[in-house]
Amino acid sequence: MNNNTPDLTGPGFFAMGLRTIFEPALRWFVLWPILINVVVFAGLAYWAVSQFSGWQASIVAGLPGWLSFLEYLLIPLFAIGAVLMVFFTFTVVGNFIAAPFNAILSEKIQQREGARLPEMQLKDWLAMVPKSMAREFRKLCYYLPRAIALIVLSFIPVINLICPVLWFLFNGWMMALQYCDYPADNRQVSFNTMMARLKQHNPQSWTLGATVSLVMLIPFVNLVIMPAAVVSATLFWERRIETSKGEEGE
Repeated sequence: MNNNTPDLTGPGFFAMGLRTIFEPALRWFVLWPILINVVVFAGLAYWAVSQFSGWQASIVAGLPGWLSFLEYLLIPLFAIGAVLMVFFTFTVVGNFIAAPFNAILSEKIQQREGARLPEMQLKDWLAMVPKSMAREFRKLCYYLPRAIALIVLSFIPVINLICPVLWFLFNGWMMALQYCDYPADNRQVSFNTMMARLKQHNPQSWTLGATVSLVMLIPFVNLVIMPAAVVSATLFWERRIETSKGEEGE
């Protein structure tokens, strides 16, 4: 790949990643994450549809009488928030299962970008599975307290009006963390250092994550979101984060 690219935005990196996953050389590294996505998405979609009416009833029942006129406004807003929550949960669960495959895919892209990574032996590939799971658990520990806080806020009248916006902002940041963590981990960058570097590159890192969040809402396209996001985040990490380390004094 050619590093002499224009100053791409977050959506630009995602578009490049989406094109890249269809290259024949990456076919087998992309196939497994897609299959995992299909299974996880189908299961979560079925569960969400079966639970939605109960969630909706609890939201309406929690409204005081003098705010009953907000029912017709809250239901669509709650539906949007629920969709965002379910789609992000789908991504977290899918990535937890597919973490080793995503790490390998990210490594392949990094090598094509000229990154000098340690040579992987058989024992290293075997060790990648528990290591990748541990890293996903670290992200889950970061995500859960904040997601629970947003869920609680969604049941508080009036305040829950802004919850869809908060979910969108949070999802954009989490998507950037989720997928940039693969190239960062391959370069042995700690989770906290990775977050600090992404913050230094806001709003570009957030717009990349927000693009992933929005594309997740597109039927069928969301089934290839995982490998496309891994590739786009890896390109972003290598071409923006790594190349700017010297300027940032790291």
